[in-house]
This record gives sequence, structure tokens and C-alpha cells, in this order.
Amino acid sequence: MKTLLRSFAGGEITPELYGRLDLTKYQTGLARCKNFTVLPHGPAARRPGFEFVNEVRDSTRAVRLIPFSYAADQTVVLEFGHLYIRFHVNGDTLLEASKAIVSIAGSTVTVTGHGWSTGDWVFIGTRFHKITSTGADTFTTTDLWGVATTASGATAARVYTIASPYAEGDLFALHFAQSADVITITHPSYAVRDLSRASATNWSLTTVSFDPPASVPTGLTATATVDQNQHKTDHTYVVTAVADDGITETLPSASATASNNLGLAGNFNTLTWTGVAGYSRYNVYKLRGGIYGYIGSVRAAAGLSLVDDNILPDTSTSFPEDIYDLNSGAGDYPSAVTYYEQRRWFAGTRNEPQTVWATRNATQTNMTSSTPTRDDDALEFRIAAQQQNSIRHLLPLSDIIALTVGGEFRIFADNAPNITPTSLSIKPQGYTGASNVQPALTSGSILYVQAQGSRVRELSYNWQSSAYSSVDISIMAPHLFNGYSVTDLAYVRAPVPTLWAVRSDGTLLGLTYVPEQQVYGWHQHVTDGTFESVCVVSEGLEDVLYAVVRRTVNSRTVRYVERLRSRQFTAQEDAFFVDSGLTYDGAPVSSLSGLYHLEGKTVQILADGAVHPQRTVTAGAITLDDSYSVVHVGLPYTSDLQTLPLALEGASAGGQFLRKNVNAVALRVTQSSLVKAGPSFAKLTEYPARDHTDPYDSPPALRTGELRFAIGPSWNSDAAVCVRQDQPLPLTVLSMALDVATGG
Repeated sequence: MKTLLRSFAGGEITPELYGRLDLTKYQTGLARCKNFTVLPHGPAARRPGFEFVNEVRDSTRAVRLIPFSYAADQTVVLEFGHLYIRFHVNGDTLLEASKAIVSIAGSTVTVTGHGWSTGDWVFIGTRFHKITSTGADTFTTTDLWGVATTASGATAARVYTIASPYAEGDLFALHFAQSADVITITHPSYAVRDLSRASATNWSLTTVSFDPPASVPTGLTATATVDQNQHKTDHTYVVTAVADDGITETLPSASATASNNLGLAGNFNTLTWTGVAGYSRYNVYKLRGGIYGYIGSVRAAAGLSLVDDNILPDTSTSFPEDIYDLNSGAGDYPSAVTYYEQRRWFAGTRNEPQTVWATRNATQTNMTSSTPTRDDDALEFRIAAQQQNSIRHLLPLSDIIALTVGGEFRIFADNAPNITPTSLSIKPQGYTGASNVQPALTSGSILYVQAQGSRVRELSYNWQSSAYSSVDISIMAPHLFNGYSVTDLAYVRAPVPTLWAVRSDGTLLGLTYVPEQQVYGWHQHVTDGTFESVCVVSEGLEDVLYAVVRRTVNSRTVRYVERLRSRQFTAQEDAFFVDSGLTYDGAPVSSLSGLYHLEGKTVQILADGAVHPQRTVTAGAITLDDSYSVVHVGLPYTSDLQTLPLALEGASAGGQFLRKNVNAVALRVTQSSLVKAGPSFAKLTEYPARDHTDPYDSPPALRTGELRFAIGPSWNSDAAVCVRQDQPLPLTVLSMALDVATGG
């Protein structure tokens, strides 16, 4: 009999579900999906290779990648290492302006007034070197492994690096939120800092101050003009300075008092003061009933004075008071940060782990409030819970979501358009809790790691219950998580929505995530090494995954920054399916150099679209059999698909009692070549590489259509089919048609 496997969008599911033939997930699931991604519309596509970007500054220490996106065409990957930050843009490491080389003598390079220090990385010619400064104009070079090198080139450029206070052990506990060209970084052991971009090679990391402006108006005097001298009372005033933004306001000046009866004609008080540099407007307040109320505003250009001729103070608008303390010392550094409703929000200091702070509306650092309260006042409030629930994350959806150690809380405006001191409401949404891994925001949900670290959950709004609900989206593949923890997350929005998760053993897990189509498909990815950190930035028309991969090269442990290449290509020679790979594209050559990062490794090669015999990298170079124009060189990896135990429609018990043998398989593929299939990975049959339509002396063309071939016999109860691609070529399986024989 013949049967058809139509879709693989369910991804890899746990063996514990092999008996659940009734599940829809079973009809679209796989027993193994290694180095394949599943697409929302059904196909399983081999993941493309990882392109080598650079080695991290210090491979002996852990590194974390953090994304920065100023605009759709201005994105940067931030390499946070031990006490430093480096920058990678579009697959290249950011360099400072080049300086002319005066001379090179062996490993000694002369650059007039280079200003560089020992340990800096410098790019010369086609290679990065580490330098030892030997004078104001000279330095010596080594490779990244400390072996002396002879540089070759006309210019030298240092890798742009800035200092940071963050130690290696704290990098993965950093939390961040971005607004325009500023990333706010929080950690309970460090003061809040802003990483700001002024230009490509002008970044600054500064400590955030929440103190109000230090300068206040001085010299306030109140002079009474008395025309009718009877029934006088004291009138007390203060004045504040207002910045050009119309929002930032200083604390009040010292008070001044005048005795007068302003209710009588001809009586008035004249207020004068000394201004503050940089402020162009001043607000004046008068004491009434124990509260200072607003009576007027004066522009500095009109003079630093105001006449009170019995102005009634507006006690609903008072001057700001400095009452919220944050970032002032150890124990007062927040763990979480986000932006919401034109405020910057913080939460979770060690002294007050369940407290949330928000800046004054439309400000970044203004933590002042007023008496009586105003709608735009800064906020400070505590989330009351049944247990100690340290706040780990703040995330903005239609409301603010606070993820704590033991639960999820919704912070929102109750019967009001915005959160204010009087409309604030807090409600628990669940009691699962979150780990310290920074969650991923999608278009309408939060993907986060459960408090215990071994499950991934989705938090989204449920209209039926009018609340947010949290569900375990790893429930169909617990075998990928049991006994491990998830250490990093990153989310790709386009072209295929995918959550990437680093597992504690260095395996990279992917989740094809399209909840509106009920697509939740897990897949796992391995390489010659282990994954340690991931982040995603937009480049061109796609989101691009960057990863830190720890590898062993030439008996040395290294950490490389690499980026996942696009699946999209038009010409066969542009297909990139090697890891830690590099591409040569130019005039035909018969040898390639610059492969120092793969020294001693056996590499796969795709040369002008054809698979070339493997080579071993020696002295950073390989020799080819012929001359080629487009060559991809990198580490090999194997991509495996395995179908679930076969369920036969219409057969008694779904055919589970029968012995089965798959005689032949018809794979419907697109842009694929050199595919192998069989009843097990130890017994594979390769589909003929060449077709009679392929021109002589050309690489076998990529196939699109149905590939029919017999596979080795194997009578068993599962009738699973294994598919493998281990050459540097693509494979996308759309469906499988099986010719199955059954027995007793």
C-alpha cells in the first residue's frame, strides 16, 4: 500500500507520544529533526551554514551577544565580554579609522603616533593581529594565538572596543531595553547604565543618574508693595526652573515671604530671583493650606520676576519633590528595565525585590513626584504577593507584564487610558515564574523560560478570560529539555518566525512559531562545537541569527562569533551549507588563504556549485583541484530527518500490530541534491546525483520535483524513513510518499 506524509510543521516530538496516533501533532511530527528547520507551511529545510565573523577578544572567557537596532538598516551586534564591548556590523567587526603604515620589518610595524596599546587587535591587509606596543610609533604583531606574524598591507586599523564594568560571570544576567540609540542595561550588582551611540565609532557607556537637576534658582526675594496697610498676612513663595523640553523641572528654591493684604486695591508682592544657566522658563508657587500651588510661569527673556496681585494658587499643581531613591548604591540597583507609555520602568533591587519604579511621564531619569499627586508623576509601588517574588523582567505588551520568580503579574490602568498614580492596578496572571534568561517579545506574546529553567512558555492575552495565560510550548518535545536548562533566547521575525534557544549542553534548539496557525515545531541544531549565546538583528530583508560558538581548533579552545546565512539563493554556487565558513568570490583561483580560524581542521568545499573533495587547512590555506570563482569553505555538518512510526489510515489499530517494510520512497523536494534515504541512518541509499539533462563538465543540478528511489529492506514495526544530507548542499523536503509492504 502507499501512504503520504504531507507536512513536517509539527517538528520533533518526544518518543513518549509515539502511541498517540490520534493527535494532530502526530500527523505532522518527526522523530528526529537535526540541523533541519521546519517551515510553517509544511516543508522541512536543511538549515544553512554559519558564516565566520571573528574570534572573540578573549577566548578563555564567556561572551554574550546583545542586539542593537537603531533603524531597519542600522543594526549592530554587541559583543559583551569580560570588561569590554566590541561591535559587529553586517558580518564584519567594526574598525576605527585606518592609519598609514610607514614600514614593516618582520613582525615590527611602524605607524606614526598610532596611540594603541599592548593587547589591542589591529587589522592589516587581510588579517587580524594582536599587537605589543614598543613605542609611540612602533608595535610588533602576533596572530590571535600568540605566534609572531609578518604583516602585509599599506594601512592598519584597530578594532573598535570600549571598556565596560561587567565581569564574565555576570554577563548572562544583564537585562536591557532600547529606545532610539540608547540601550539601558541593568543588573542587581551594577548601577544602571546607558550605552549610547553617537556615530559608528563613537559609543559611550555612562551611569544613569536619577537625581534631580543640581542647580535650583537662588536669591528669591518677595517685596511687598502696600497701598492700604491693614489686616496683613504672610505670603510664602518658591520658584523652580524648567528646561526647554517643558517637562524637566528643578526642585524648588529656598522660600521667601512677604506680609501683605493682597485683597486690597493697590497691594501686591513682587518676586525676583537669580536664574539658572541652561533654563529658559521659571514656575512660581505660593503656599496655601500647607501646599504650594502654581501661580504663574515666566520666561527668562521677559525678566526674572513676577508680580502677585492676589493670584489664586492652583494647589492641584505643585512643584516636584525628590522622594524616589534608585541607583544610589549597592542594594538599590534594579534587575529589570523596559519602556512603556513614555516612561522608563525599573524593578527588582536587592533591597526591594518586589518594587517597581517608573520615571515621570515623557522623561528618562526624572524620579520626582508632587503633593498632591499629578498624573505625570513618577511612580513607586510594590507588588504584593503570597511569597517573596523577586521581579526579574518587565515587558511591554498592551499592559506591562512583570515576570517574577514565582508568578506573572499584569500592571495596567484601571478604567483609564494611561497608568497614573490614581489608575494603577496590579493583578496576578499565573504562578509559574520565570528564570533569569531575558525573554523574547513577539508581535503579541512573551516567550520566556520557566523558573526551573527547563521549559519554555508563552504568555499571551486570552480574550475569553480577559487575562493573560501562560502555556508550556515545549510540552510536545520534553525530551529536548529534560535534564537541561535554557541559557539564552533570541527571536527571528522574518522570513520564518523562529525562537532560538541555547541549551546548557551547547545544543541550539529552534522553534518555528506561528501561533495563529497553531504551528509550534521544535528542531535541534548541532555543530563541531557548542553554542553559548545568540542574538538576532535585522539585515536587509531578513532577521539574522548571530551566535557565539565554542570550538576546538588546532588543540586550542576558541570562541567564534558566527552568523547564520540566509536560505535564500538564486544560483547554485551561492548555496552556503558549511559551518564557521568563509566565501571567496572573485577571479578564478586554485588556492585559498585566510583560513587561520580553521587551522588543522578538515573542511568541506563547494566550488562553483560542485562538491569539491575535502581538504585539511595548513598555515591558513588550502589547495584546490582546479581554478574556481565562487568557493565556500567551512566545517561539515550532518542534517537528519526521521519520520515517526508509521500509522496506516484505514488499517486496524492504525497498522500498529503489523510488520512493515518501506520498499521505496518518493521525496518531493525543491532546490535539493545528493539526498540519502533508508530505513535507518546506518543503511542509507543515495539518490543518483546526476541526471541525463545535466550538461557535461558541470555540477549536478539542484532538483525540484519528485525523487523516486528504492531503499534497503527492513521489516519492523515502525517503518520509519531516515533522510540525510551531509554534503555542502541544500535539501528541502516538501512531502514523502511511501510504498509500504505489510505482513503479520
